[in-house]
Amino acid sequence: PGLLGILDLSKPDYGDPVHLHPGDIPVFWACGVTGVEAIINCRAPLAFTHSPGCMFITDIKNDNVRSSGGVPQVHCISQDPLHFSIVSAEAAQKIKALETLIGIDPGERGIRHLQQQGELLGSCLAMSHARSVLITTGFPTHFTHQPPEENDGPPGALAIAAMLQALEKQVAIVTDQRAMDLNKKIIEEAVQLGILKKPIRLLSYQKEGADSALMFLCENGNPERPRFDHLVAIERAGMAADGNYYNARKVNIKHLVDPIDELFLAAQTIPGVTTTGVGDGGNELGMGKVKDAVKKHIKNGDVIACDVEADFTVVAGVSNWGGYAIACALDVLRRCEIHDRYLRRALGFPRTPSRRLWQPALPSVTKEEKLLKTLVQLGVRSGKTASLEMEVDGLPFYNTHSLMIEKLL
Repeated sequence: PGLLGILDLSKPDYGDPVHLHPGDIPVFWACGVTGVEAIINCRAPLAFTHSPGCMFITDIKNDNVRSSGGVPQVHCISQDPLHFSIVSAEAAQKIKALETLIGIDPGERGIRHLQQQGELLGSCLAMSHARSVLITTGFPTHFTHQPPEENDGPPGALAIAAMLQALEKQVAIVTDQRAMDLNKKIIEEAVQLGILKKPIRLLSYQKEGADSALMFLCENGNPERPRFDHLVAIERAGMAADGNYYNARKVNIKHLVDPIDELFLAAQTIPGVTTTGVGDGGNELGMGKVKDAVKKHIKNGDVIACDVEADFTVVAGVSNWGGYAIACALDVLRRCEIHDRYLRRALGFPRTPSRRLWQPALPSVTKEEKLLKTLVQLGVRSGKTASLEMEVDGLPFYNTHSLMIEKLL
């Protein structure tokens, strides 16, 4: 030990001492903090190191990985703190194909101008690393009906929640206070139909003070102790630049909407918390990232464009499709050995549940058909036509939405 500069084995510079027994032979190897110590002493202006306890060690050689077609890709999923994730090129390509599928524009709204590649992958990588996810939905576009909600949004939200549940993540839904009873019934029916394996915690948010959003998102309002790692808004009415909330026809529905946008604005100030917005018209929460394109290419976009950004913006022809695609993409990630090993920090954590436990959580034509029938029975209407039929956004379920689900699967 003395030859290496170790004067007393019972007094290590880092960690706890190893208790030696008669006959034990001490051996030594270069620990990561040894390099950190050297960097501190030589005062290098720039250095890259691992964080203690967070090394990535693999027993698979690069050549073996490449020969199996699993070439790793690195993607940045957070700027504060800087956080990267790893996925195979094959899995990334599959998720890109999902993103392309949902990008068709059956309503001819001009959404192709809002789309940005890689948003679905980034969103799902962030959710894959999250322990707790908060989901919000609800667009009360039918202000003359009761309930005023449309049926685009809840099915997509439940598809995401079902997959997150199967992956053993904590999930909660936040919605408008006036819509709590409706959402409670929807969740109960989803459990009965086998869409959800158990009920989801249902929350509401009201602004009571300047720090209400932080108090809601974090324990005692402490940004270092967030309750949720990721927030998802899917077909959720989003606040425009003038502080109002508009449907596609430029009607102000602010009186029906609770200020859940504030949670997404507060999330931007909490290190490690990321957000996703899913929409199909530009007036949905999270679409602020593409608001310039909304104002230029979407009808009434200069008025209705949502001003609140999300870290990832998933644009789909119908928002429900975005929810289905997220569920499928999360399945792709968990079947990706490269991502799974990185998620577990190589071999340090238990493996994720067997695929047979989470594959039944994927959306299916049968499950979505039953859910849509339930929404019709609850009086939740089609967005474009306000009809109580088997349609979403004026598009028939059969041979349109059912076909999209089959393609994604």
